[in-house]
Amino acid sequence: MPVKHSEPKPAADRAYAVTKELVLSGELPGGHLFSEGDIATRLDMSRTPVREAFLRLQAEGLLQLIPKRGVVVVPVPPGEAEDVLDARETIESAAVRRLLRRPELVPAALDEMRGALRVQRGHADAGDLAAFAEADETFHRTIVTAGRNELMLGFYTTLADRQRRMSIRALGPTPEQLPIVLREHEALIAIIDAGDDVAFASALRDHLSGTHRR
Repeated sequence: MPVKHSEPKPAADRAYAVTKELVLSGELPGGHLFSEGDIATRLDMSRTPVREAFLRLQAEGLLQLIPKRGVVVVPVPPGEAEDVLDARETIESAAVRRLLRRPELVPAALDEMRGALRVQRGHADAGDLAAFAEADETFHRTIVTAGRNELMLGFYTTLADRQRRMSIRALGPTPEQLPIVLREHEALIAIIDAGDDVAFASALRDHLSGTHRR
């Protein structure tokens, strides 16, 4: 049978994916002003698909188009950051309570969390902050997934982009915080293993405050 080759991504999709990653990774920080030409040159494409990508990112609240000047990266508003943290506390704590009501699911869930933590530790060892932030979101989403509530997981997934940007902003100036985050993740796993949902909620609040409310 002939080998099927995957179709290349449309130019607008490539421009969207690359620009979004630049924003989420912090390479293009909040308040940074740039142009369609900057991305078009980077990707060796015309400005038309880049403009289409920018419109999509503006609709997602990541960029703001400024006529005749270019586009600016929208910073994470302080009020929105607090809303995200409150939502995370509520959803992750509820997921652990639900998980612990089904003890037969706990061992496999703990294995998933430990695996996610190993990946995150590897990024910390490599000094890759962007990958560390992405792995941080994955670790916490693994906790939510363990609760097996598809409605909560679906909503939590919509917070992923905000979580990555918040982690980059919080940890970028203080790389010495990375080992602390890892230790606190280990502690969260140990608390779940001990079956204490009340202690988990308290430890999670302290963990998120220590990282993002400093």
